[in-house]
Amino acid sequence: MGSLLGGLLVVALSFMVSLAAPPPLWGAMDYAKQSLIGADFHGQDLRGATFNLTNLREADFSGADLRGASLFGAKLQDANLRGVDLREATLDSGILRRADLRDARLEDAFAFNARFEDVDITGADFTNVILRKDQLRALCRRAEGTNPSTGQSTRDTLGCR
Repeated sequence: MGSLLGGLLVVALSFMVSLAAPPPLWGAMDYAKQSLIGADFHGQDLRGATFNLTNLREADFSGADLRGASLFGAKLQDANLRGVDLREATLDSGILRRADLRDARLEDAFAFNARFEDVDITGADFTNVILRKDQLRALCRRAEGTNPSTGQSTRDTLGCR
């Protein structure tokens, strides 16, 4: 009888612990190599998520937390990345054509081979982001504004002259 009660107690405690455990973060998700055209991720916690080689054309990430996320080779044409937190994210080989990066935070992101074409970077913070020279020149031609979270000038964070 004692072992039966002990076993029931273990099951009951396990059940209560599973109820008390926080739900898994979306950031642990792996969206690699998918077609997520027009997907709605706005305002979501996507820390550490993987979007490698994913088609995210016209996706809405506005206000999302993508710190440490991997978007290697992601296609982000016409994506809404306004106010997104991309600190320490990987954007290498990503295509950000006509993406909205207004007020985005990209500090310490890895974006060396990323292609930024016709993007809106007003108020974006690029502190410590290493970019190819051709991309840096193109971004400096568009750079204006101050990031509302960090107080840093977009031009200053890019090192524009």
